[in-house]
Amino acid sequence: MSHGSAPEVLDLERELSVLLRRARASSGEMARAVHPDLEPSAYGIMLRLDEAGALRATELAGYFGVGKGTMSRQLSALEALGLLVRTPDPADGRAFLVDLTTEGRERFARVRQARRERYLRKLADWERSDIAELARLLHRLNTPEDAESQS
Repeated sequence: MSHGSAPEVLDLERELSVLLRRARASSGEMARAVHPDLEPSAYGIMLRLDEAGALRATELAGYFGVGKGTMSRQLSALEALGLLVRTPDPADGRAFLVDLTTEGRERFARVRQARRERYLRKLADWERSDIAELARLLHRLNTPEDAESQS
């Protein structure tokens, strides 16, 4: 089904552009709140590790749709700041798992709580069902096309 330049698609493009620009700025603020030398992309990595636990770098790269080299560089920066640790993968001695250090988890938790409070204020007048629907639709939009074809 082709939508071409339907007004709805143009509206979506505009709103996503604003959302993504604001999200980049917000991620930069959140990352600097965790550590002044942290890159904006690190906040998303920390969020994923906080929720999923220890993962291989290749799993993180796949999740975010970035190359192994990019992910390796970002993980090295987190490790150098003492926010991430690498441990041998018990399932494969040649591979490593990455996870947040205790300090990384504590710093991230403080900043994440502040971000959640900001969301709560922003969404205070929204119906819970609308928030749930927005989350569902964003998840659908964030699902890679190849994963959609498998469901």
